[in-house]
Amino acid sequence: MSVVPLAGAPLRLRGREIGPDRPVVMAVVNRTPDSFYAPARYDDATADDAVARAVDEGADIVDLGGVRAGRGPRVEPGEEIARVIPLVERVRRRHPELLVSVDTWRAEVARAAADAGADLINDTWAGHDPGLVEVAAERGLGIVCSHTGGARPRTDPFRVEYPATPGGDPLDGVLDDVVRTVSAAARRATELGIDPGSILVDPTHDFGKNTWHSLHLVRRTEALVALGHPVLMALSRKDFVGESLDLPAEDRLEGTLAATAVAAWLGARVFRAHDVRATRRTLDMVATIRGDRAPARTVRGLV
Repeated sequence: MSVVPLAGAPLRLRGREIGPDRPVVMAVVNRTPDSFYAPARYDDATADDAVARAVDEGADIVDLGGVRAGRGPRVEPGEEIARVIPLVERVRRRHPELLVSVDTWRAEVARAAADAGADLINDTWAGHDPGLVEVAAERGLGIVCSHTGGARPRTDPFRVEYPATPGGDPLDGVLDDVVRTVSAAARRATELGIDPGSILVDPTHDFGKNTWHSLHLVRRTEALVALGHPVLMALSRKDFVGESLDLPAEDRLEGTLAATAVAAWLGARVFRAHDVRATRRTLDMVATIRGDRAPARTVRGLV
């Protein structure tokens, strides 16, 4: 019996399929002045260069966001649209082969994104707006089904608990809640007509979770892969990495790549990343070790 975990489900968006031989890198480009990671803050003058650089470094998807996930000044829907939608239009025109994701929890923003040519809606707030998945279904877009433990948009967790089944691993409470939540969201998306390969499930590390929860969800990635949808991991420079290593956001690359390698080995397919080139190389190496991808060249000992 193989000791290599099963490969994750292929990703399909707008008629394109990306199989296990190509791990998927989703580059983060935030059109916000207050992203938690300063190098990922782009204004309208610098965002285009950030997208072009992500393409050069091996991104398959670019994830465009107009509102910081955490606490901060209120951003009205009109301002979010003004920040993101012109960029979506430019990316669609300049990089026709690049898949475009928009990070939003608002249906009206998702509708504008669909009009501008987006391929995927990254709902990091777990269906807070129930109309968002309906927009994705109506317009033929993919959808990310996430988990926040019931937290409202732009709030931080505080003493959150996930009771476990008696007799089991005490940390499996969070896994059970994640599986239950994303399964229900994925089922609704499927019933609305979205291709199962266009439904990404995301355990959503740090959102509604403490560091112990997020670490456990990395080590139990296989339980999410078993749901049969592409698994998205948004691990990049997050607090659970920083708290594990006692490092600020700017020093969390190695910890991020370690978590990325573990999740990729266990079958996760899509990785949202600030550091595209390093993530691309890490994922390609893991895929090659797994046997999903052939080495780029094999001359050692043969010539």
